[in-house]
Amino acid sequence: MSKSAVVLESPSLLSEFCGANDQNLRLLEELLDTRILYRGNEIYLESEDDAIRDTLVRIIDEIKSHMKLGQTPNRDLIKAVHASVTEDGSSPQDLIRRTSLTIPGRDRPVFPRTLMQGYYLQGLAENDIVFGIGPAGTGKTYLAVAHALSQVLTRRKRKLVLTRPVVEAGESLGFLPGDLAQKISPYLRPLYDAMESLIPFETIQRMEDQRIIEIAPLAYMRGRSLNDCYVILDEAQNTTREQMKMFLTRIGEGTQAVVTGDVTQIDLPRKKASGLLHAVDILGSLPEIRFTYFTSRDVVRHPLVQKIINAYESEDAKGGE
Repeated sequence: MSKSAVVLESPSLLSEFCGANDQNLRLLEELLDTRILYRGNEIYLESEDDAIRDTLVRIIDEIKSHMKLGQTPNRDLIKAVHASVTEDGSSPQDLIRRTSLTIPGRDRPVFPRTLMQGYYLQGLAENDIVFGIGPAGTGKTYLAVAHALSQVLTRRKRKLVLTRPVVEAGESLGFLPGDLAQKISPYLRPLYDAMESLIPFETIQRMEDQRIIEIAPLAYMRGRSLNDCYVILDEAQNTTREQMKMFLTRIGEGTQAVVTGDVTQIDLPRKKASGLLHAVDILGSLPEIRFTYFTSRDVVRHPLVQKIINAYESEDAKGGE
């Protein structure tokens, strides 16, 4: 059987490209449906199909470009680049590379790990209102926080406002101990987890002390006008129609708003319609508002999470309880 060879510049480059225990090569074998071997600084394809070899060459060229920018090749990047040169050939192949974020105080840029994450970051860069809708683990909240920090820490925005509907407490927080921040903080833990993975904890504390970070339950946003802010509404599937309208009309001059939610995780009473679903219906045609829809293919947590989401989606499609 003939073997097509692709030559890399050095064995060390090949080693980094292959990944730990050659896991990147094993993934490429699945994606290209052919066995892949290597020796020295050469990769061999056990295939006579020139189209497959051309696809591999394009993938390698793209990965090398990412590596020059400091991104480590991993399964998510391999899958995203493969999609960019095959399934989504009409889209810019460098989308994942050119939509990276630089955050002051962080050593390395934040890169999107899937094509949809690339489109999401592109929307954050171009639109004042962005919706990120999709299942858990797709990076919609993480990337919103990353973009917010890049804007606030470079003083493009005055402050970062974090909010969400407190469905579990019925928006009545008076019975909980502590001040308002202590009452709402547990509900905003995913946003803080994202921040702590991006910048030092000391920086977060300093921003809170200087009131550059503000947290508030959604019910407390009524009557406010937010100017020159970056506002993130998380868990938006649990807003009512009235709450979503109230939130979107708080946006003042120079403010950017990001709304994230998972429409499969609505905790509202059945008689109430989700404000997120309603917003999709009535605002989806506005070109000034960007809607990004993630799927299980965009999950970047443990590989098993994607399979779990697919299993539940399959059951829902069959009408399971």
